[in-house]
Amino acid sequence: MHVAPPGGTAVQDHVALAEIELCGDLIIAASAAHEERLSLESIDEVLRVAEERNTAPGE
Repeated sequence: MHVAPPGGTAVQDHVALAEIELCGDLIIAASAAHEERLSLESIDEVLRVAEERNTAPGE
């Protein structure tokens, strides 16, 4: 039987974890929406696209 060493061997991919969190946010928003589909504006709001544009480096 193989036992994992203390401290674990899991490697975290922070980009993948962030993408999973954003997908979860979209699923929650879609399930709470009254319309059949989220508008592009709603999706941008959930993904905080405007915030990213406003804080983009080099501007």
